[in-house]
Amino acid sequence: MPESAEFGAVAEPFRRELLAHCYRMVGSVDDAEDLVQETYLRAWRSYGGFEGRASLRTWLYRIATNACLTALRHGARRQLPSGLGAPGEDGGLAADAAVWLQPVPDALVGAGSADPEATAVARESLRLALVAGLQYLPARQRAVLLLRDVLAFPAAEAAEILGTTTTAVKSALQRARARLEEAAPAPESVAEPDDPRVRDLLDRYVEAFVRSDPVALRQLLAEDVALELPPSPRWYAGSDAASQAAAGLGAPGDWRMVPTAANGLPAAAAYLRAPDGTHRAFGVAVLTPSPTSHRITRITVFATPSLIARFGLPEVYEERAAAGGGGR
Repeated sequence: MPESAEFGAVAEPFRRELLAHCYRMVGSVDDAEDLVQETYLRAWRSYGGFEGRASLRTWLYRIATNACLTALRHGARRQLPSGLGAPGEDGGLAADAAVWLQPVPDALVGAGSADPEATAVARESLRLALVAGLQYLPARQRAVLLLRDVLAFPAAEAAEILGTTTTAVKSALQRARARLEEAAPAPESVAEPDDPRVRDLLDRYVEAFVRSDPVALRQLLAEDVALELPPSPRWYAGSDAASQAAAGLGAPGDWRMVPTAANGLPAAAAYLRAPDGTHRAFGVAVLTPSPTSHRITRITVFATPSLIARFGLPEVYEERAAAGGGGR
């Protein structure tokens, strides 16, 4: 087998988990895909000199992690509106002054493991709240925390990946855990997206928007629901969030939505009616469902039309796209 073909055969199975790793590091699916491409190009060029001194997986993670660290030297921290200040405030930022976190489609990074526990851990490590919290950590601390606490690399392997010592890894991990606890709230308890009640919740959310039904929408929302609308820097909580969500319903038929999944959470790809009567890409709404009440505790609406393509969906709404589920 030619060397290039051999590399493709042995390296390709790691692509999805490397994409998830790069996404956690940089908070952008666009940047993460570029970094994975760069990782595979570097690895392919160096494969002839790879002599198995480390496992192939460790070697690929070393290349990917260092590519991320290089990229983060020049990039601004990605965030969500709730990280800027209190509800109703914008942190003094204009909409175009922040670099926003992006959602990642489950179809791109879904766990390849048949182990339910491993699948649950992978989903939890991709939740929007956690990924947003990770962005507050210095880049190397972020890498250490992901390698040790998410990917479960032994300290010695994490040190090898980062080109440092085991002692340095242990010290950085302690600082990263402490800083993350200060910077980010405790992870929300979330219902799993494959729970039939969660799928029903998503279907009812979609129906409420298509029918422009504020009563039906409010019945789905928890009393303390939060609403974020990047690229707007302002966010809302409680009754203000419910009112803002209902205000966005428009008239019956203004919206079309395709159920999907992002960051281990139920989501909907949204299309808004244009003046010519077609429904064109608007963005992606990611829902956080409570595991007890099975109501929505948070709605994060990424009003970025280009995100629709990441979910394998067209710019203009088509009935067959709705039937296909957009990677759900």
